[in-house]
Amino acid sequence: MSRGARLLRSVPITNVPAWEKKGEQLGVKSTDDASADPEQVRRYRVAKYRVALVREGSIPVAEKIVREPADVAKLMTPLVADLDREAFWVLLLDGKNKIIGINLVALGSLTACLVHSREVFKPAIVGSAAAVVLVHNHPSQQPEPSAEDVALTRRLREAGALLGINVLDHVIVTADGRYRSLADDGVLGGAR
Repeated sequence: MSRGARLLRSVPITNVPAWEKKGEQLGVKSTDDASADPEQVRRYRVAKYRVALVREGSIPVAEKIVREPADVAKLMTPLVADLDREAFWVLLLDGKNKIIGINLVALGSLTACLVHSREVFKPAIVGSAAAVVLVHNHPSQQPEPSAEDVALTRRLREAGALLGINVLDHVIVTADGRYRSLADDGVLGGAR
């Protein structure tokens, strides 16, 4: 055995951070300078999170596979029937367009609903969705998209592309069963 190897083996490890010490709680490493003023040494605590997708129940569906906007409207019409304000949902789909979940993203006012891409894609990421269908209602019973609806759809399509989650459609539904597909209107990159 070489002399260097013996020296390395005999040197005690004294400067191991607290988070590397087996069997101890996560701690804050103390300062190496014994003369440092304790008031200058700040200790921070960082929150530790566990992300989980919680199943809150289920809703009956006739078809688990989304083939066209009418399938989405059929699923969503009972959910919007009694709403007096706009609500925004995301349908989570697997690689074969089978619905694996639905999430209420936002509940708004009579004429608007504030939606941000992080809230739309959070359940899609946690739920391992390959694609999503965006859905919201118009309490006015007029399914025509507003300029804000079109702009939001384009923004969410771009965000989904960055994440590798395909935005297949954005369907606007009414309580009486009428609907409008923004994919059919060409907003998502060409009419179907």
